[in-house]
Amino acid sequence: MISLKIEEVKTFMGMLLANTMFDELILKEMELQTFTNFHVSGQFHENFFSQEELEERGKEKAVLWGEIRGIAFSIIRGQKSPLLMKIVFQLPSDQSDKLVESLGGRIRSEDVGGLFMNIRFEKNELHIITGTAIKTFSLDKTLEIEWDRWVKGFLSSRGIIYEEV
Repeated sequence: MISLKIEEVKTFMGMLLANTMFDELILKEMELQTFTNFHVSGQFHENFFSQEELEERGKEKAVLWGEIRGIAFSIIRGQKSPLLMKIVFQLPSDQSDKLVESLGGRIRSEDVGGLFMNIRFEKNELHIITGTAIKTFSLDKTLEIEWDRWVKGFLSSRGIIYEEV
């Protein structure tokens, strides 16, 4: 787990809300505080979709940021910054599996509960905190270290400047 302070908040928010950069990440939860509280649970309801629509989605039955981004943008848009914004993203299982495979068998994909990126904006500061969920006990921190490296690379490759705190 690492905590990264984003230096250029306005640039990051533009990429988050008006760009497709995060669209393929799973939205686990979102909370926005403006004049009132807005909460999105990220819970996926299969019975909302036809069987054909579910098949088109593939095996990942989850809410993607790209499906919610426009809604978040419409809530935040305006002259005032939100009082608070919390977003929890999860890496989709296909990408998570690739990351686990790159570790050469040190951990099994089925033992990974999730790789998370927590975004928090409050008092004009924006932080990203990484997290890993492992279903079995292990002292091996290789996956956590690799996930932290992946997040830093993801941000750096898109020109997002951060400071590790």
